[in-house]
Amino acid sequence: MSKVFAEKEVRVLLKGQGKEAYLELKKRTDKESRTILNSFDRIKAILKDNPQFGDPIKKDLIPVKLKRLGIQNLYRVELSHYWRALYTIEGNNVEILLFVLNIVDHKEYNRIFGYKNK
Repeated sequence: MSKVFAEKEVRVLLKGQGKEAYLELKKRTDKESRTILNSFDRIKAILKDNPQFGDPIKKDLIPVKLKRLGIQNLYRVELSHYWRALYTIEGNNVEILLFVLNIVDHKEYNRIFGYKNK
């Protein structure tokens, strides 16, 4: 399902690790995974209304691995249980596409950005 933002259709798509993590969470039956999925679904609805809802990541902080994939903008949204979703925005004259690249726990988020645990 998509919505309209700035007179353009908005679609939220899962890609790569984001898709894998989403499918893995859906397989699980524990309360934590259900809570994370529910928070992701709420965020997805918000993003359809406002694609720039997330916290923008400074361009010089975008991980090299993502830059090599051509990612030029990156946003972070917080999910339940200290999980994060990372997404990028692409668009054309007709639609805005949000690609959810990662859905990760806090430890993996720190690893992606090279943060050290204290």
